Amino acid sequence: MLVSELLSGESSNIEYKQEVPNTSEKYLKTIIAFANGNGGYVIFGIKDGTCSVVGLPKDQIFEIADRVTNSIVDSIQPLVEFEVIYQTIEEKTIIVVQVFPGVRRPYYLKAKGVMNGTFIRISGTTRKADEFIIKELVFQREYKSFDQTVPFDQYVTKEQIDTLCNTMYEYALSHCINAAEKLAVKKVEQKNLIAWGLIVQKKDLLLPTYGFQLLTNNPLQEASIQCAVFKGKDRTVFLDRKEYHGPLYEEIDDAYAFILRNIRMGAEIDGVYRKDVYELPLESVREILANGVCHRSYLDPSKMQVALFDDRLEITSPGMLIGGLTIEDLKNGCSKPRNRALVTAFTYMKIIEQWGSGIPRVFKACKEAGLAEPELSEIGGSFRVKIFRKQQAIPQAIPQAIPQAIPQAIPQAIPQAIPQAIPQATPQATIEFLLSYCSIPRTREEMIKAMNLKDRKSFKKTYIDPLIASGKLRMTLPEKPRSPLQRYVATGK
Repeated sequence: MLVSELLSGESSNIEYKQEVPNTSEKYLKTIIAFANGNGGYVIFGIKDGTCSVVGLPKDQIFEIADRVTNSIVDSIQPLVEFEVIYQTIEEKTIIVVQVFPGVRRPYYLKAKGVMNGTFIRISGTTRKADEFIIKELVFQREYKSFDQTVPFDQYVTKEQIDTLCNTMYEYALSHCINAAEKLAVKKVEQKNLIAWGLIVQKKDLLLPTYGFQLLTNNPLQEASIQCAVFKGKDRTVFLDRKEYHGPLYEEIDDAYAFILRNIRMGAEIDGVYRKDVYELPLESVREILANGVCHRSYLDPSKMQVALFDDRLEITSPGMLIGGLTIEDLKNGCSKPRNRALVTAFTYMKIIEQWGSGIPRVFKACKEAGLAEPELSEIGGSFRVKIFRKQQAIPQAIPQAIPQAIPQAIPQAIPQAIPQAIPQATPQATIEFLLSYCSIPRTREEMIKAMNLKDRKSFKKTYIDPLIASGKLRMTLPEKPRSPLQRYVATGK
């Protein structure tokens, strides 16, 4: 590491000690936290706060280094990978202990044991790890995935297996954009679920994993998505809130529909056609939602949150990045799946891309839409993505003479200047909103919910049937018009 980086201040991977404390536990906790995370540097001889180099006594430098080394080797279990480096800055000598990301996690203080002696790094501070985090570290060490483990005393029937196979197949078909893509989708079979880790076979028994449950009855109450719209730029005043629970793919669809109902939609002219445009790139919004559901920690008791503010959309997923993965790695297209069974299932169902391309695509889409660069961060043991909204111009005051001279002009101008989240109550505006919403495949229930309507039968007769007849809307499963997995997508005509 460069000297300028060493002196840049404490952070998630740098901690200063002005001197070597008499009680070694004070720095051993941080070394453990670095080994359990992305690695880091403990630097002796720099004053925190001022970042000034005070140095260590030169005649004791080797004795100090030996003492630190012995403390690390004797006090931490398993053995941490580290290196002691001597650095001279401003004619003063400091000691840098570089800790490498560990592969034998969890690392802990021998004297305290695993449950009380395991530490992690959160937002630049060292904290004692909760029990669920320790379990997560054990999974990482054993290269296991929570969603591929079997809940106690659970069994699965052939009927349940066939139902999930059919659901996944129909869902994948409904998200194909053309006939050729549909032909490439192969039917899911029991052997696939076993290979992916959604089912475990023990002799004649078939056992469901947590991944299987999350895609079916979803018994985990923490596996929900909380959605809210807030007034202003903080979490003080709620304008709307919902919580969605069920099979994970349905949660994604529900949360996505919630966001669409609460962001602005305007219009632009494409040639001679009017095209409805949302203020946020929709594919990016769905990508972040899907990644959050797929890669979150299901050991963490927290729930995933979607928060919409005046200036941004925040999507927060429980669980920090795993296996030494960094935010820069994500930006460069690197990916390490936390839930391997769900990753495979979601990839088959066309919910996510498997190869880490999602985040780079999000950054590119936001740039093309003229939005500020998204922000990725680890906060309080969770991972958060922010997409920033365009700030709306405040309409100028209108002279009093204008409304008297042309009283009809003002009401017509307002909807154009400030696009509304909810379409105007005219048949044409409703149809335009509906076709824009169906730019990706939607169920009838999603469409009804997005339109804030209730009468399912009337909705079909008034909107769906005429739009299909005119060729503006098509069914994704035309051969199965009554299928519960039927979706509708705009043709662009």
